[in-house]
Amino acid sequence: MRVVSLVPSLTEAVAASAPGVLVGATDWCSHPAGLDVARVGGTKNPKTERILALAPDLVLANEEENRAPDLAELRAGGVEVLVTEVRGVPQAFHELDRVVAACGVRGRPRWLDEAEAAWQAPVPSEGRTTAVVPIWRRPWMVLGRDTFAGDVLARLGVDHLYRDHPDRYPRVPLEELRAAAPDLVVLPDEPYRFTADDGPEAFPGLRCALVSGRHLTWYGPSLAEAPRVLGAALRAARR
Repeated sequence: MRVVSLVPSLTEAVAASAPGVLVGATDWCSHPAGLDVARVGGTKNPKTERILALAPDLVLANEEENRAPDLAELRAGGVEVLVTEVRGVPQAFHELDRVVAACGVRGRPRWLDEAEAAWQAPVPSEGRTTAVVPIWRRPWMVLGRDTFAGDVLARLGVDHLYRDHPDRYPRVPLEELRAAAPDLVVLPDEPYRFTADDGPEAFPGLRCALVSGRHLTWYGPSLAEAPRVLGAALRAARR
């Protein structure tokens, strides 16, 4: 198999499950560290001619992260494209099973069993926390309806206040976010890199939780430790 991944989560998953299968990945595919494959541009602007030149058997994509015209161009070039759709944690495990099988992996990888086991705890019904979850600034954008990250937080006892918004990633004025008065402002380090010096100052008087974007938004081997890592960051912010 020769596989090109256009999704950082899937790049990490395939590298952990089928070493040697990947021949190309995006510039944003940062895990595993030291991955030695051809780089084919970004998730939104892949260099399709470079991908086709790699002669892959399969290209891995995601309906949210990648653009339909790019995938159509790859298909027109004779390449099979597998497109995942992930809006929640259970769906992530289903899609990961599909991806590793398509990459020729025999049997279920151990990391996938461990990741699924890590999410078996019941969803807490009491003591829940409200939050707004910015993913960008200039303009401010937050998690809205039907997102994987929103489901991750819900399973950790956090209800984000825009979960019923018509848009999945709505633009919301900063004044409105402040006025919502959430228990927490959850600030991930991707796609926008919020830091202690860039983000919390916009929400005076509100508790802010700086969290790992990889653990909040990636569906791959990081899922095994995500409940522990995110849970610790959320608890620390609530103290």
